[in-house]
Amino acid sequence: MIGKLKGILSEVNKNIGLIETSGGVFYQVYLTPFLISHTSPKSPITLYTYLQVRDDALVLFGFQTREEHDFFLMLLSVPGVGPKTAYGIISISNIDEIIEATKKNDLDYFTKIPGLGKKTGLKIILELSQKLKTEFKFQDTVLSEDDRTVVDALIALGYKSSEAKQKLGKIDKNLSIEEKVKQVLSSSG
Repeated sequence: MIGKLKGILSEVNKNIGLIETSGGVFYQVYLTPFLISHTSPKSPITLYTYLQVRDDALVLFGFQTREEHDFFLMLLSVPGVGPKTAYGIISISNIDEIIEATKKNDLDYFTKIPGLGKKTGLKIILELSQKLKTEFKFQDTVLSEDDRTVVDALIALGYKSSEAKQKLGKIDKNLSIEEKVKQVLSSSG
């Protein structure tokens, strides 16, 4: 198993870097956009790695910190999340944002990540909530069509998705769409 790699970033092609070790071996490694933008070619680089063994290839994923690597492994423990999906999540966000979205049960955050649908997003929230010991409220993440319309209207008015859902949860569920939007706006003062 290749757990850590140290060398020179020889070249970058899209999101794959070629890293030359002191022994003259070049490793092809998936790199996050952050790593690519903060490491210039011909610079020294040290990465924590995850080796995916497939029938047709050995694939290395690189991480800047041990925390990123460990969080990636946590994402892999979610049923239906493979290495490319987990790496996509790590690549698009920082760990604090992912944890915050999980704590807020923010399904929209996860479904905006390319390749993630609602079903997988819900699985991620549920599994990570258990691992991070946060509370998961299924009814808060699955909105009725009317509530989805209210949330969309509030987002159009400048609210963040999680904030709109939180405010929606504090008002009477029996109001009409228009009344719900008005009540949220009036309570924001």
